Amino acid sequence: MGTLFFGIFALLFGLFTIYLRLFKASEGLGKLDKMKKTYGEKAGTIIHIFSYTVLPIAAGILFIVAYYNGSDIF
Repeated sequence: MGTLFFGIFALLFGLFTIYLRLFKASEGLGKLDKMKKTYGEKAGTIIHIFSYTVLPIAAGILFIVAYYNGSDIF
């Protein structure tokens, strides 16, 4: 059951960051500014999108599929 919980949580987290990015003009994405300062405008944005949007959505889908295939990751 933990696998399903973490899958849903990760998926919702990734979707929430998409929502913040599209409709709130990046308000609430506190680490984005620090990443832009550290890595530059373009690289910081790419790293942030991958780390906080793409990776959680992919992990969430993987965990949900694993749960329905009978695997218990956690």
